[in-house]
This record gives sequence, C-alpha cells and structure tokens, in this order.
Amino acid sequence: MKTPIQWPLEAIWEAVAPDLPGFSLEVLPQIDSTNTELMRRARAGRLEPVLLVAECQTAGRGRLGREWLSGQDDARVTGSAQAPLASLTFSIGLPLAPADWSGLSLAVGVSVAQSLHPELRLKWPNDLWWCDRKMAGILIETVSQGTPGSARYAVVGVGINIAPRDATGLATPPAWLQEVSPGMTAEKALLKVAAPLVQALKAFEAVGFGPYQARFNALDALQDVPVSLSNGTLGVARGVNAGGALQVHTAQGLENITSSEVSVRPQSQPPYDNL
Repeated sequence: MKTPIQWPLEAIWEAVAPDLPGFSLEVLPQIDSTNTELMRRARAGRLEPVLLVAECQTAGRGRLGREWLSGQDDARVTGSAQAPLASLTFSIGLPLAPADWSGLSLAVGVSVAQSLHPELRLKWPNDLWWCDRKMAGILIETVSQGTPGSARYAVVGVGINIAPRDATGLATPPAWLQEVSPGMTAEKALLKVAAPLVQALKAFEAVGFGPYQARFNALDALQDVPVSLSNGTLGVARGVNAGGALQVHTAQGLENITSSEVSVRPQSQPPYDNL
C-alpha cells in the first residue's frame, strides 16, 4: 500500500488565495499531463484559478511537442510503499490579460529559479539548467475566453527533476534538484515555488517583462556563449532584450530571436572570430 504524500496544500493556499480569489489546489495520483488536463477544462468553460499537481504523468509534454518524462520512481508507479517522487510536475491555470505576452516564459523561469536555488541558471526560452544540464522545463499555453480583447486563460506548466534520473534518450543530460539541495523533495519544492510563481504571473500581467530583463540576464546560461540555432544561424548569445527576445551576435550583426521554433544549442568554439 502506498504511503500518501503529505503535500503542503493548506500552506500554499494561505499564501496564494489573498492575491488570487477563487484559487484552489488539486493533486491527482496520475494523469496524462497537467497542462493537457487544464487545457481540456478551459475549453469546457472551467476557467477558475487552480494549481494542479500530478504524482505521475503518463504523457507529459514539453516545448515544440517534445515528450517530458516525469522521471517518477518506478517503485511508486508500481505501488510500493514510501517511494518518493523523483520529479515535481504541476500546472497553474488562471485568467491573464497582460498588455504584451512577450517574455512570459522567461519571467516564469526567473521566478522558479530564484525560488529554488541561487546556483540555477536559465536557458532561453524555457529551461532551468545547472552545470550545463537541464533540471526543469516550462510550458505555457493559453485559451481564449471568448470575448475579443478579454483576458486569456493561461496554463503554466512546470516540470522539475528532484532526484537522479536516467539520461537515456535525452538530448541534454539531466540535472536534479537534490544535487544542489540535498534532502529536497517534491513537496518541499512545490511549497518554495508556488506562491512566488503566482505573484510573478500577476506582476507580469501588470507590468510585462521589462522588470524581469535584468534578472533573466543575470541568470542567463547562454550569456556570451557561441550558439547555433535550428534555422542554421550561428553566433554568440548576448542576453535578452526588453521584450524577451534572445539577442545573437551573428556575421550579419545583432539579431533578435523570437520564434518558438528556434532551438538553441551551445557550441564548443565561436563560429566567427570577430564576434
């Protein structure tokens, strides 16, 4: 028989509810994807603010439709007792109406990284890294609420590796939170990130990405790193601009990269001698 996980739901609710009326929390033992579930609910007209946690995801998704493997401990999935979660997967859904959506995933990354550990870094546009390895990913989706010009329902999904995981099939080697925070659990990590993340989302709605630009650049894992883009562009990453676009110094000059179809990979040698 499984030992129930003691999620700190009351403490999270008390921290979030004053800033987000109608807020609720829900934990599911298993779901295909927390983002997929909240998107289903939103399309069915359920637009209340909610934090949904999955103890096991069977079809987690990342950016560009990539699979996000939750890395749950096999013992928990098969029913053994006292098996801790090897990763934390959750989504926050809420109505948002920022004047400009640009840079939202970067603001989310700043909030999560700063809540978890000062040594974490951010890889544009939606990953948390430690020692050039991926520890966490972010996926943001939105649904129209029907009225032109009204707030959209935003679903912000976060997946964090908590314990060691297999690197098989991964393009980027994994990192996990217990490397930098021994003794960390999924429950403790959720308590650390949930309320600050909601506050960051509300702040972004009010003022946009501008105030987050310097904070992102201070954590930028690609700052001054030679990179190649999936469109064939080579250059050196120079941080992000006030709209959250990645600035890459190429042979043609400084280019602002905004497309969600761009994949950035650090390169071992500068592509141009004069960059």
